[in-house]
Amino acid sequence: MEVDNQLDEGCVRLGDVKDMRLEAEAVVSDVMFAVSHMCVSPMPSSGVDVAHINVETREGNRYCLELSEAGLRVVGLGFDLVDETMRTQYHESVYSLLDSLSPGYREAFGNALLQRLERLQQDGR
Repeated sequence: MEVDNQLDEGCVRLGDVKDMRLEAEAVVSDVMFAVSHMCVSPMPSSGVDVAHINVETREGNRYCLELSEAGLRVVGLGFDLVDETMRTQYHESVYSLLDSLSPGYREAFGNALLQRLERLQQDGR
């Protein structure tokens, strides 16, 4: 089998740099059920190694999150807002970050987990 080694303009060769926009899309689809709104920000980032995510918690608070190799952190208190002066903690996962921001997220996540466990228990009968 022959492999085409040519890349289209703008493509990243696997193994070179993670495309954080793709990672951000995966993050959004994973936790969308537990927040009011979440999407990958359309604003341009400094490169493929950083992406921004807009999230509105169940409490109505809006944040702009930065996703990079270092993890996730809040960089703005609104959609598409990046405050360069904010010095916030990095989180290894979106679960940890949202857990620290939103009691509503914690409740929704816990309820979803409980429902899955109940389904597994019913399937096991």
